[in-house]
Amino acid sequence: MAKSYFSIVLDNPADDVWAVIRPFDHYAWAGVESETLIEKDKAPDQVSAIRRVTMGETIIRQVLLAHSDLERSYTYGFCDPVPFPVRNYTATIRVTPVVETGAAFVEWSATFDCAEQDHDRWTSHFEKEGFAQWLMALRRFMNARKCV
Repeated sequence: MAKSYFSIVLDNPADDVWAVIRPFDHYAWAGVESETLIEKDKAPDQVSAIRRVTMGETIIRQVLLAHSDLERSYTYGFCDPVPFPVRNYTATIRVTPVVETGAAFVEWSATFDCAEQDHDRWTSHFEKEGFAQWLMALRRFMNARKCV
């Protein structure tokens, strides 16, 4: 099993950050030009909701596996067809308050299976091309909100 992980500290209260990333159908903060919707009229925090993300010609479908306002986290997986050569992909994004400073610690992780020779490639891809990019975009998004 492979694991990708990235974390960041944002100079915003955890509740404010969670309010932005909480809805499973809201992805504008990630800095990815896309259209996102929840299929079959489910609520965006309802376990089993399917998020359809359209980026140009690419469509990615993800299922919400867990959602917790108490833990400020949600977990999701890919629906078939999986857009990458990985299996059993499960990712979690979590927001934790940094009590001392009032900041937010945000972490994004995924576990998955892949061919042994592809382990380093996909571990790095999800960490650097995915989580790191999206969390840096979240920082910019949150900073822009402070200026308004």
